[in-house]
Amino acid sequence: MSNCNTVFEALKWASSFLIENKRDENAGELLMKHMLGMDRSQLLANQRLVLDDKVKLEFVRGITAHIQGTPIQHIIGFEEFYGRKFLVNEYVLIPRPETEELVYYTLEKVRKHFDAFGELKLADIGTGSGAIAVTLKLEEPKLSVSAVDISADALEVARHNAGELGAQVKFLEGDLLEPLITEGLKLDVLVSNPPYIPLGDLDSLSEVVKDHEPHSALFGGESGLEFYQRFMEELPHVMKERFVIGFEIGAGQGEAVAGMLRSAFPEALTEIIHDINGKDRMVFCTRG
Repeated sequence: MSNCNTVFEALKWASSFLIENKRDENAGELLMKHMLGMDRSQLLANQRLVLDDKVKLEFVRGITAHIQGTPIQHIIGFEEFYGRKFLVNEYVLIPRPETEELVYYTLEKVRKHFDAFGELKLADIGTGSGAIAVTLKLEEPKLSVSAVDISADALEVARHNAGELGAQVKFLEGDLLEPLITEGLKLDVLVSNPPYIPLGDLDSLSEVVKDHEPHSALFGGESGLEFYQRFMEELPHVMKERFVIGFEIGAGQGEAVAGMLRSAFPEALTEIIHDINGKDRMVFCTRG
């Protein structure tokens, strides 16, 4: 620990240690920002700041825990999504940057498709931490947002996040669209980031993911497409005549999911959208 006396030295040590152990080198900066209550610019301006022994010890313990597999987001207790902090724990998937793109394009599609709209009913299926539902409500307050999850523990996290961030969202417990069908709810907009990793990919995942995030939120059966197939059976029961549907998908699943939507809604427009890295990451279907 003697080589971690200043912010600069501690971050340099952490970066080398993390790279050596095939972890994201940014984890050190995330942990240090959290521990010192600084943003990135403040941290960069305080590189020569001398750390007290307690902070040094906690920092080394945190980085070591991450090396051993604990997600850095579980150590600091949150993940940033669309510029806001969301509580995350072992009951929910840690929101990924790609999912911010799903939110961005959903907002774009909704504003374009429903010109000068009043209140629209939107549901986020498999809400997890609530990141998608809460963000959509805060970014477009005219939306009436419901969020569904099969996990009561996940819904507790999502409710906490909605409360902390001041988002009015209705939470429903149940499997996929079943709670909406039971209540007779009809939707203008449906968005979902369902589990889409094929079961066969389990061993190739980092232990940070496979040992600490809920498998029910990761794996979509043998093909990875199981949840999309189930969606197609239920979607016609909940969508209005005019709608927007948006799915996040795994890279390489675009044509398969788009094909399912075209079969379910042959008269609608279905398109595959690539993420910032050029991978097929979203499929949107619009009608009316």
